[in-house]
Amino acid sequence: MNFQSKAQQDCYEKVANWLPEICDRVSNPVSKHPLFSLQLGSANVLVEIRPFRELESAIYIWAYVATEVQISNDLLLYLLKQNDSFRFGGFSMEDHGDIKFHVTLLGETCQQNEFKLALTEVLESADHYDDLIVTRWGGRRATDGVFD
Repeated sequence: MNFQSKAQQDCYEKVANWLPEICDRVSNPVSKHPLFSLQLGSANVLVEIRPFRELESAIYIWAYVATEVQISNDLLLYLLKQNDSFRFGGFSMEDHGDIKFHVTLLGETCQQNEFKLALTEVLESADHYDDLIVTRWGGRRATDGVFD
């Protein structure tokens, strides 16, 4: 495993200990990177442990929601309005238009219940909104093409 800091390694080990209690479908798809993969319904969620400054780490929990969606002002306004209703996280869009849902937590101070709530928010939101977005704006669910 390639860690860039002690804080990143400590956080990775903490999260690795929590995950079996939270989810029984966990894998480490890229063994050299501090990354976990989980699946619920049609959502595949990644948990990345990233370095943050010198003495901290960040837990970046995210899922692709939809790809190849026809980007329109209506879609962008919808995503922005939905962001206001989430307890944690929100939608974002990559340069090429893929829609993601993500949450970022500070690693050192993160508690298991906080991590579980954020993880659940990403899993449930990605699983719910992928079908809704594809039905209304086209494209395909991210897992339809990425993880087949």
